[in-house]
Amino acid sequence: MKKLARRFLQTTAVILSVAVLASLALFIHLTTPVTHEAFWKEVEIPEGASYTKGLAILQENDIIASKFGLLLVGKISETDTALKPGFYSLSASMTPMEIHDDLIMGRTIQFTVTIPEGSSLKRIKKKLIKKGLLSDEDWELAYDEDFLDFLEIDAPSLEGYIYPDTYKFPKGIDPDLLFKIMVQRLREFYDEPLKTRAEEIGFTENEVITLASIIEREAQVDSERPLISAVYHNRLKKNMRLQADPTVLYGIKKRPKRIRYRDLRRVTPYNTYKIKGLPPGPISSPGIKSIMAALYPADVDYLYFVSMNNGTHYFSSTGKEHVKAVAEYQKKRKKKVR
Repeated sequence: MKKLARRFLQTTAVILSVAVLASLALFIHLTTPVTHEAFWKEVEIPEGASYTKGLAILQENDIIASKFGLLLVGKISETDTALKPGFYSLSASMTPMEIHDDLIMGRTIQFTVTIPEGSSLKRIKKKLIKKGLLSDEDWELAYDEDFLDFLEIDAPSLEGYIYPDTYKFPKGIDPDLLFKIMVQRLREFYDEPLKTRAEEIGFTENEVITLASIIEREAQVDSERPLISAVYHNRLKKNMRLQADPTVLYGIKKRPKRIRYRDLRRVTPYNTYKIKGLPPGPISSPGIKSIMAALYPADVDYLYFVSMNNGTHYFSSTGKEHVKAVAEYQKKRKKKVR
């Protein structure tokens, strides 16, 4: 009986020793990088790849020496179904556990893109293509009628509907998802109370965003946004042409640096010196301040404004007063140029 007990104890001790040694070996394996040379590789884990397939890709790229340890960790921690697809920047100088955490947490390669207020679609395109997030072919989606219908956008393109903000996008993101995220950001700001306000003043969403985009391009001082909005609202009520210079430039393919008299006579859908009412769609991406100004114009009777050459404008209620102001500030601008 004593011999049997002794053998049991010996066997248990051996098993425990093996378990401890195995655990120690696994710990060392998971916390020791393959190399200490910080050589980084870009590795893609494709959509739908299994955890095992993902580890095989890392092994093929010499990021890990063996799959066994991470397979065991995935099984024990039940993370072997949580692999996130995408492009990763990984190195064999990382420990296997660090690599595991990156894959499970989805720490993919990210690009930061800042869209300033007043950006045109053309300018946004350059930024996104330069970052490698889109191709010229992908960009056609911004004008696709079916896609615009899906996003419930009643406009010729995504112009104005990409909200100015700072975004982080993973490398390889689907173009339609990228656009959806930026349009959704606009809808987060243009919420139900603002939609209700638009209905109260008889404006559609497209008309609000279009007017806001013009205000965005005209205003340099926040306090003037409601005043500029009031000028355009008053003109619309009187069936007067808006005569907004930024819309004229938007309608010209090869845009000059400064508007010329002959540009005012060009016939385009966006030339508000020629058409009555608002143009068919926005001319830039307005921020929330310009959207609010479009919805809540100042209670004034102004019909005109002219630049005072210092970032602000002089506002007038009559044509006679406006002509006088234009002559005065144009004279000052000419003196300044000389």
